[in-house]
Amino acid sequence: MIQPYDPRRTAVLLVDPYNDFLSEGGKIWPRLKTMAKELDLLDHLRSVVATAREAGGPVVFVPHRRWEEGDYQTWSHPNPTQLGIMERHSFARGTWGGEFHPDFQPQLGDVVVAEHWAQSGFANTDLDFRLKQHGITHVVLVGLLANTCIESTGRFAMELGYHVTLVRDATAAFMPEMMHAAHELNGPTYAHAITTTAELVDAFKGAHS
Repeated sequence: MIQPYDPRRTAVLLVDPYNDFLSEGGKIWPRLKTMAKELDLLDHLRSVVATAREAGGPVVFVPHRRWEEGDYQTWSHPNPTQLGIMERHSFARGTWGGEFHPDFQPQLGDVVVAEHWAQSGFANTDLDFRLKQHGITHVVLVGLLANTCIESTGRFAMELGYHVTLVRDATAAFMPEMMHAAHELNGPTYAHAITTTAELVDAFKGAHS
């Protein structure tokens, strides 16, 4: 059982909730579909986001760069993920795939930070600044992908002094081995808590009991 979270000091970081990842017809959904359905990912994401809003804590959208024509083509060192995006045009700006899933739309009181170019939601964005302006000390990471953007953002958060929580069933990856690495091998080296959606919901509610 994890300790109750003070919603005034805790932000849920919702990473890359794009149609291309989470919706039928999305470019990357076929690679995630099996694991996402096994984990009941969409319902767990809905539960985490709703609970955070009900508790009065900020939900912070941490979006990947929406692809535009010319992105990465002249870069000296694009990484393999960026090369893949350049080829398949994932999260293309102005397209359905580059829009947030209909169940995860920013609402009044939510925060949408600058788009990240690589895997960390902190690198070259205003995420740290925005969290500090809201007095946030604890971050809960949900969204995609467990072994890339979630892990990179979580590691960076730890380096900046935040308390980091990973949620096993509110994220997904392409293969079980990637999930195992994210939560059993790598997560314990930087995260302060690795939990489930049900436990997290109780922790938010425990702050009011």
